[in-house]
Amino acid sequence: MSDTVESVIVAIDGPSGTGKSSTSKAVASALGLSYLDTGAQYRAITWWMLSNGVDTADPLAIASAAGKPVIESGTDPAAPAITVDGVDASGPIRTQEVTSKVSAVSAVPEVREVITGLQRSIAAAAARGIVVEGRDIGTTVLPDADLKIFLTASPEARAARRSGEIKGSDVAATRAALVARDAADSGRKTSPLAKADDAVEVDTTELTLQQVVERVVALVEERRDALPGAGERTAAR
Repeated sequence: MSDTVESVIVAIDGPSGTGKSSTSKAVASALGLSYLDTGAQYRAITWWMLSNGVDTADPLAIASAAGKPVIESGTDPAAPAITVDGVDASGPIRTQEVTSKVSAVSAVPEVREVITGLQRSIAAAAARGIVVEGRDIGTTVLPDADLKIFLTASPEARAARRSGEIKGSDVAATRAALVARDAADSGRKTSPLAKADDAVEVDTTELTLQQVVERVVALVEERRDALPGAGERTAAR
């Protein structure tokens, strides 16, 4: 199938708990595409800041250090990896400390400039196409993506899902944290969380993961067949 989905760039945006990561990885695997978790990159730079004594409450300190860490992201949807200065950061970036600081760090324009440049270079290098998930992919990072998806879900559903991922977490506290992060991400001046005008919205509240994946795969295939050169690819199948 990989020959039929060549060069398709898919942007999947939305707030936490909507199923972005699970959906994006499954769609990429189903279609033979690369995968990029941009949120992990912002978590990685936040972890580096915390590990190197940078005051995450000081935007100037964050800005001055933004270009220092070397972040590398693997794009295999079956085993996405991320390293910082050559060190595996896949575990450390998921701590509560990083989660509580990532919005503040990612709101700094210099940080977004560095990470956005990294994201664009990774997408450009994905010869077979890529699924990129985040919060500003369709609006800022890849505004010319072939397909833009915006996932939504009720706060209650999102909190229940996220609490299920975090052992021992409190659903009410998780919901409050999600709502607070939504406000921070949507209200930041630089590249806020927002739905692109030409994005297809998919409400995942009442859908299973498999249903969401099937819907997005169908949308990708529909868009792929409308791309220039699709007729030649179809004839070659």
